[in-house]
Amino acid sequence: MSTETMTAEEVAEGKLNEAEDVKEIMASGEDVGLRIWREEEPDADKEFHTNSYETVGYVLKGKAELHLENDQVVELTEGNSYLVPKETEHTYKIIETFSAVEATSPPAHLQ
Repeated sequence: MSTETMTAEEVAEGKLNEAEDVKEIMASGEDVGLRIWREEEPDADKEFHTNSYETVGYVLKGKAELHLENDQVVELTEGNSYLVPKETEHTYKIIETFSAVEATSPPAHLQ
C-alpha cells in the first residue's frame, strides 16, 4: 500500500499514486472500506463470483463491462458509478485500461 495521501480532488480527477499492485486499500473502518483499482489491463475473462459485501464504484478512466446475473451487462466508462449488491453473481470484462475507486461494506479486505 502506498504511503502517500491523496486529496479528494486528486481522486476525483483520476490522479493516482504510484503502486506495484493493481488493487490498493485506500482507507478502512469497521463498516466500510475504500479501495482503488489502478491501470487494470484487458486480459483473460474473469470467472463469475459472488461476494459477502456490497460494492459501489466510480470509474476514473478506461472502459469495462460489468456482467451481472440474469444476463445484465452494464457498460462502465469514465465518470460512471455502479453498484454490485452483496451475494450477486457478477464479473468484470476490462475493455480498455481501467481505473476505479470502490467502497465496500463491510470492508472487502476483512472478509
